[in-house]
Amino acid sequence: MSIDSLKHTVKELDNGGMVMVLDTGAVIGPESEAMIQALHSRSTGGVKHHLEILAKKGSEDFMANFYVGYGHKSIGDCGTITLFIEGISMLVAKAIQDWPLYSGQEASTRYVDFSQQVFIDPVGSKESNEILENWRKFYLDAMEPVKQHLKEQFSMQEGEKEIIYEKAIAARAFDILRGYLPAGASTNIAWHSNMRQVADKMALLRHHPLEEVREVVEKLKEALQEVYPSSFSHELFETTENYNKEWMQGDYYFTHENFPETKLLHNSVNTELLNKYKHILETRPFKTELPKFIAECGTVQFGFMLDFGSFRDIQRHRAVTQRMPLLTTEHGLEQFYLDALPEEWRTKAQGLIKTQEEQIKNLNISPVEAQYYTAMGYNLPNRITGDLSALVYLVELRATRFVHPTLQKRATEMAQILEKEFGQFGLKLHLDKDPGRFDVKRGEHDIVMK
Repeated sequence: MSIDSLKHTVKELDNGGMVMVLDTGAVIGPESEAMIQALHSRSTGGVKHHLEILAKKGSEDFMANFYVGYGHKSIGDCGTITLFIEGISMLVAKAIQDWPLYSGQEASTRYVDFSQQVFIDPVGSKESNEILENWRKFYLDAMEPVKQHLKEQFSMQEGEKEIIYEKAIAARAFDILRGYLPAGASTNIAWHSNMRQVADKMALLRHHPLEEVREVVEKLKEALQEVYPSSFSHELFETTENYNKEWMQGDYYFTHENFPETKLLHNSVNTELLNKYKHILETRPFKTELPKFIAECGTVQFGFMLDFGSFRDIQRHRAVTQRMPLLTTEHGLEQFYLDALPEEWRTKAQGLIKTQEEQIKNLNISPVEAQYYTAMGYNLPNRITGDLSALVYLVELRATRFVHPTLQKRATEMAQILEKEFGQFGLKLHLDKDPGRFDVKRGEHDIVMK
């Protein structure tokens, strides 16, 4: 079977994007794979015998009866699928990825041509379009001046390759100017998951406050029922639906706090138990994770302000629990996005911000919908909870010179608190000695076909 002959199932979105269930061309698809594994749990006849049953009876009735009908959810864990969702806002991407077991990829803002990229505009008025285009114009017009400004600050050093240096400068410029991109800017994501997790996540997202999210889920459901009708025909229960709708609509977004500085909010770590693992904490080598069982010692919770652009990065850490912030102008634009501009463009940015905030307010739309027109550089309260194994991994990875400066700063602050609280019990962190330094190796962090 050739690539061209594969039959992917595609459903178009109203805004021009689409959702797609990938056809891998496998003879044994996800449902059949799940069936074989389920049979394996109830019979010692061996996999060859199960394959014979599959060949004779197929997997459709089995999945409809045992996975959906009888509610044996673990069977759904055994079949994986890959979904591609394109032309959606940053807000939809974050909603889908707000899941502990999400696996997949999203288009990076560093590699998107925003001169052509669609901006999602749910209001659809002249005024709303003007807000989006004002953000776009500033982003595009400021790009070259910002690159030149960076070259004046960080000149190419002897022995550095020009092509890598130029890429590093461009990456830094993208990191600065992404703060002026609206969350309505469209993006693409891939979602690789087992069937159970897709169904469980969709059960919540169909009640999401954003209409765009609800439309994506409806199209996904249509496509999945078309490809796997036996595995995505779950009965809906009114009490469950009402419960999920109530908390999704009323409590999904985190808007409750304002943190003037990075703060330790809660520490439930059992230090007596942790002290028994002191030798493990003390002897951990560089680039090595702590054992997962350290989680039994308890959790730590931090609160801090972080711009939405960098929240997109820290949200990738699924081992910790984070609330989804509501993107708003209430807490102001993160100062980094102003300080990093040349003086002339800083003045222009300040004028733009004032005008944009007024125009967003004049749209007279709900705070949820206003997110589309709000730039990703605005600060938001963030609350994060995790065990020591998960948090140590997070801070060591994010407190380096290769990470966006606003996230790198917060990761460093959390690392300092962790060392203060748990250093006496043997915790040692392997941190970047000079996290603020401009490193040309940033230009090597790319994925290209050879």
